[in-house]
Amino acid sequence: MSFEGYQSWSLPSGLVPDEASPEWLSKGDNAWELTATSFVGLQSVPGLVMLYGSMVKKKWAVNSAFMALYAFAAALLCWVLWAHQMSFGYYKNSPLVGKPVNSLSNVFLLGPTHVHSMLPNADYVFYQFAFAAITVILLAGSLLGRMNFYAWMIFVPLWLTFSYSVGAFTIWGYGFLQHKIIDYAGGYVIHLSSGVAGFTAAYWVGPRHSHDRQHFPPNNIIQILGGAGFLWLGWTGFNGGSPLSAGLVTSLAVINTHICTATSLLVWLALDMVVYKKSSVIGAVQGMITGLVCITPGAGLVDPWAAALMGVMSGSIPWYTMMILHRKSAFFQSVDDTLGVFHTHAVAGVLGGLLSGLFAKPKLLNLMYGNDVYGPGLLHSGGHIHPGLKQMAYQFVGAIFIAAWNAVVTSIICLVISRIVNLRMDEEDLEVGDDAVHGEEAYALWGDGERMPKPRRLCIPLICRRLMPTPV
Repeated sequence: MSFEGYQSWSLPSGLVPDEASPEWLSKGDNAWELTATSFVGLQSVPGLVMLYGSMVKKKWAVNSAFMALYAFAAALLCWVLWAHQMSFGYYKNSPLVGKPVNSLSNVFLLGPTHVHSMLPNADYVFYQFAFAAITVILLAGSLLGRMNFYAWMIFVPLWLTFSYSVGAFTIWGYGFLQHKIIDYAGGYVIHLSSGVAGFTAAYWVGPRHSHDRQHFPPNNIIQILGGAGFLWLGWTGFNGGSPLSAGLVTSLAVINTHICTATSLLVWLALDMVVYKKSSVIGAVQGMITGLVCITPGAGLVDPWAAALMGVMSGSIPWYTMMILHRKSAFFQSVDDTLGVFHTHAVAGVLGGLLSGLFAKPKLLNLMYGNDVYGPGLLHSGGHIHPGLKQMAYQFVGAIFIAAWNAVVTSIICLVISRIVNLRMDEEDLEVGDDAVHGEEAYALWGDGERMPKPRRLCIPLICRRLMPTPV
C-alpha cells in the first residue's frame, strides 16, 4: 500500500499513516486499549495476589497468593497457544468452541481485529487473556486453605480449555448464543462462571481443616484494602476497555462502574451496621466487589441512575445470601467456599445480567453493537414490550447455560484430576500450612502454622575432628 497520498493532508507528522501505523489503526484507541489491559492485569497481579494473601489466615498467606500468581502465568501460555482461538476464532458449524490453534504468528498479531475496532489482534489477544486469567484467579477464592497445589497446577489449564473458552465462545464469539445475551464485559462469561465453578470445585476438594473453618481471621486488613484498591481502580480498564475504543460508551462505562461500586459498598456497610452493629472493613470490601461485578454486564449500556439502582441491589441481595441465607442453609454450609465467591460473583453476576436486560438503553446498545443486534431493555421497550420480554428470556437462558456448563465441566475436571493427584492436602499439611506446602512463610515470626524448629547441633567438620587431640 502506498502512503504518498497522505502527504498532501494537513496532518501532524505523527498521525500520517505509514508501515508501522497503517490507516486502519487508531493510535488513540490502541494506546487506550493497552492501558486498559494493564489495568485489568494489575487487578490480578498484584491486586488479587495481595487480597488473597491478606484475607486468609497467616499460615495460608503464601499459598493463597501463589495460587493467584501461578494461575496468571499459566493462563497466558494456555491463552496464546490454543485458548484464544477456541474462545474467539471461527470454527465452521461449531456451536460451543473454536478451533484450538495458536495465536503467535506475526501475520495474525499485527493484523486488524475481526471485530469492529481499529486495533491490531495483539491488543485483543492480550486484553482477553487478562479477562481469562482473572476469571480462574477469582475461582481460586473458593479453594483457599486446602487445595493441593499440584492439583491446582493441573486444574488451571484444563478449566480454561474446557470451561471458560466455551462460555466466551458461545456468548462473545461465534457460538449459539452470539448476539442474544447482553453481557457487556463478563457478568456471565467471567463472574457467573467463576462463582459457580469455584463453588463446584470447593465441593469436590472438600473443606478446610476443621479448626481453620471455625477460626480463619485475615492476617493483614490494611493490605486487604490495598488489594481492594487495585481491584476497584483496575475496573476502569475492565469495563472501559470492552468497547475496544476510546469513545462515548467507554466514558459512560467508567463513570457507571464507579457509581454502582460506591453505592453498593455503602449499602453493604449500612446493612452491617444496622444488623450487626459493626462497620466491617471486610464487609465493605465485599460490597465493593459485588458492585463491580453487578455493573459489569451493563456498564456502558445503562443510564447512571440505573447504575446507582444496580448498586443498591448488589449491596443488598448478595449481602442477604452471604450473611443470612448462607448461615441458615444446610446446602451452603455443606460446601466450604472460603471467600464466599459464589455470593460475590455468581449471585452478583446473575443479578447484573438480569438488571442489564431490564435497563439496557436502545441508543447505547446501538452505539456499542450496531443497529438491532440486541433487543432493548425491558424498561425501554415502549409500546412494544415483546422485544424486551424476549431479551429478558435470553438473559435467563444465558445464566442457566453458563451455570450448568460450569457445574458439569468443573465436576468432570475435578474427578479426572483426583485420579492423578489428591485434590485436598493431607491433614498434617493442613495443620501446618505454608511451611509444609512451600517451605516458606509470609512473616518472619513464629506463630500459627509454623513447624517447631529442630534444635541445631554443633557440627564439626570431619577433618577438624581428626586434628583435635584425643582425650586420655
